[in-house]
Amino acid sequence: MAVADLPAVQALLSQLGYEVAIGEVERRYRVVSNAENHAAMVAVQDGRATAFLHVFARPAFEKPPEAVVQALVVDSACRGEGIGKALMAAAEAWALQCGFVSIALSSAAARSEAHAFYRALGYERTATSYLMRKHLQV
Repeated sequence: MAVADLPAVQALLSQLGYEVAIGEVERRYRVVSNAENHAAMVAVQDGRATAFLHVFARPAFEKPPEAVVQALVVDSACRGEGIGKALMAAAEAWALQCGFVSIALSSAAARSEAHAFYRALGYERTATSYLMRKHLQV
């Protein structure tokens, strides 16, 4: 992923319901691209990013240290073409290269098509949880 891909990434995020201003997408890109053990990838067709994926290393005590797919989105006009599968294969290769033996992800309960996609790739639901968040004053 490169800075030139960020407008397309912003549009892809919007397709998932995440309306993020381009300046915020740029800020997040800088944070992720400067972080150790993170990878951001895009799939490009006809000179335009049509999908992106963010994966990172998660060391932990309560779970095995593993890679985590934080985000994956394929342009709705390009779904079913194998792009998501290719990006997931790239994330899995990255995880193996980093020495991990497992990879995990979260998917919103309402995204049944995404769940079917991940199951077809060999992923299993292993937990159900709530995401808790507190906004901090800066």
